Amino acid sequence: MNIRSFFNRTVGQHCLLCGTPSGAQSVCRACHAELPWHRQPQCPQCALPTPAGEVCGACLRHPPAFDRTHSALAYAFPLDRLIPRLKYHGQLSIVPALASHLSEAVVAQPRPDWLIPMPLHPSRIRERGFNHATEIARVVARQLDLPLGATHCQRIRDTPPQMGLKHDARRRNVRGAFACEGDVAGANIALIDDVMTTGTSLDELAATLKRAGAREVSCWVVARTLPPGD
Repeated sequence: MNIRSFFNRTVGQHCLLCGTPSGAQSVCRACHAELPWHRQPQCPQCALPTPAGEVCGACLRHPPAFDRTHSALAYAFPLDRLIPRLKYHGQLSIVPALASHLSEAVVAQPRPDWLIPMPLHPSRIRERGFNHATEIARVVARQLDLPLGATHCQRIRDTPPQMGLKHDARRRNVRGAFACEGDVAGANIALIDDVMTTGTSLDELAATLKRAGAREVSCWVVARTLPPGD
């Protein structure tokens, strides 16, 4: 996969990345094999790499509200090109590929009672015309035959983008940003999002769900941002 083939790609029955015929799949076999799959030993709670797959020091010192994280891919090329094109340029043709990779990564996990996408504030949805996490979650729910709780949670504060903020500022930014109106008492929830960077938004949403009575909350993300060198 190179930059030229990426930007000259076609969709439909052709690979999203290199443009070669790919049958019924969004990504051809060769490109699929070259994707930055996140399969190295990793912390089961936040999915950052650890030497032997043990819980990392950060999660031991400050346990997040979510119980585990499953990430299909590392946030590297071509995900760092694809996901912004979906979020900020409305290229919804990218959704099936992202969702399929996520479904592939979590298919063997215990089945949650609800899939809940990361909410966007209504003003952000009006600006973009869609919630990318909801679009991904719809496809995952259909592929894995899981119930979708797209309206169970809302973002009640229109927070500034997290990009560029340091960890503590990110946490302050999303504090009190979510509300849960769906019945999640005793439920096992899987949160769907495109990228986990520090995990502060997912942590705040998981805490909101736990306060509403959720029993377990997992994060199912398409890509995980990894430290340099991993």
